[in-house]
Amino acid sequence: MADSDDTYIVGPLYKARTKVYPQAVHGRFRRIKWTILCIALGIYYLLPFVRWDRGPGLPNQAVLIDFPHRRFYFFFIELWPQEVYYFTGLLILAAVTLFLMNAVAGRLWCGYLCPQTVWTDLFYAVERWVEGDRRERILSDKRGWTFTHARRVATKHFLWLMIAWWTGGAWVLYFADAPTLVKDLATFQAPFVAYLWIGILTATTYTFAGHAREQMCIYMCPWPRIQAALTDEWALNVTYRGDRGEPRMSVKKAEHAREQGQPAGDCVDCHQCVNVCPTGVDIRNGLQLGCVQCSLCIDACDTVMKEIGRPTGLIAYDTDINVQRRREGKPEIYRLIRPRTIIYASFIAIVGSIMLYSLATRGSLGLNVLHERNPLFVQLSDGGVRNDYTVRLLNKRAAREVVLDVTGVPNAKVTVAGVTRNADGRMLLEIGQDQTREIRMSVEAASADIPPAPLDIEIRITDPATGTSASTHDHFVPPRG
Repeated sequence: MADSDDTYIVGPLYKARTKVYPQAVHGRFRRIKWTILCIALGIYYLLPFVRWDRGPGLPNQAVLIDFPHRRFYFFFIELWPQEVYYFTGLLILAAVTLFLMNAVAGRLWCGYLCPQTVWTDLFYAVERWVEGDRRERILSDKRGWTFTHARRVATKHFLWLMIAWWTGGAWVLYFADAPTLVKDLATFQAPFVAYLWIGILTATTYTFAGHAREQMCIYMCPWPRIQAALTDEWALNVTYRGDRGEPRMSVKKAEHAREQGQPAGDCVDCHQCVNVCPTGVDIRNGLQLGCVQCSLCIDACDTVMKEIGRPTGLIAYDTDINVQRRREGKPEIYRLIRPRTIIYASFIAIVGSIMLYSLATRGSLGLNVLHERNPLFVQLSDGGVRNDYTVRLLNKRAAREVVLDVTGVPNAKVTVAGVTRNADGRMLLEIGQDQTREIRMSVEAASADIPPAPLDIEIRITDPATGTSASTHDHFVPPRG
């Protein structure tokens, strides 16, 4: 209906999945991906077993999320629940770093660092090792269930499950002492929640990396859709240089065409770029949602170009600007440093500097005060007024004694339930190593010293041995009028 604004879709709304059989490839980018895979998985699997001496009474696991004691340990850094804002800062840094990577080289994260990419790469390697390369796997699937095919498939899935099981097992090791938990798991003495999470992560890893594979990137991951709105024409992307590759034809036809003075591109239509793609994308059709920018098509194409004696780089990292400039006969230009990347890099530097400064200057003592709300004050029989407070003391070092002081109310009498003053009149409170202590504090004002309006008071604790202190402010509330 030419005169209608309605849109009609012809054909099915859902396309059944076409199984992808990625072919093995060798080259510079494949080596980079292997290196990143080994480093990333090595850190993930082995880091829970790294030790870090923090002194007596403290865990010696370098990286530990200690839920029972509400602590997070990362080598020399120890974070408390009150310092959760550091995790907020890390999330902000991660997001802006992702934006910067996208501005520089497109889906760099997807192609090299994403956990889905890393584990899928490992699963593909196991599949090729057990069942053979692309051609052999295709032929095996066409022949059907022979004994050899069944044995290979069973072996492959067993190895996949072992990788997935150790992936889930390694994750729970970050939440308890790793050697102890491994022993408890092996002897079936570990808590049920540990087995539960190992089972969940084993199932998800096996499903996502072994079966969902490219569908996770195409249909489930939001980043391909988000990054398209964040990129620009200066970002480097894996690009098929059609100005050099077209028209496509075989080597012999291209030689004949050149002899006749006819145009002939360097692309010989060998489909190697498609065969090695883990998502089955044909990069010659331009950037697509399924392209994770893994660069394996560059290695495949360069290998073919070397074999037929033509220059490499038919598929390479390129920008939309340069694609257009080559069409116009202009020289290529690259601008990695531009306002977008400067803003992202500056933001990362500022947030990172603030976090480092905060970590370097944070105190080892902490203090939180909660004023009693019901009632706000108590009228005493002698005419005086008392305010009550719940005070929580935090000690991030060895056990120590601190002196408690309250200023702001003239001639105030400060008492702590269960604590008596020393002979010198100081209020000494003991706090255990890496612990908190909650006390009940009362501040009394005599009838002659009752203020006419609420007063700002300062509550301070000081370590007399080191001079370290922490303070906070609250209010002393008198009766109305």
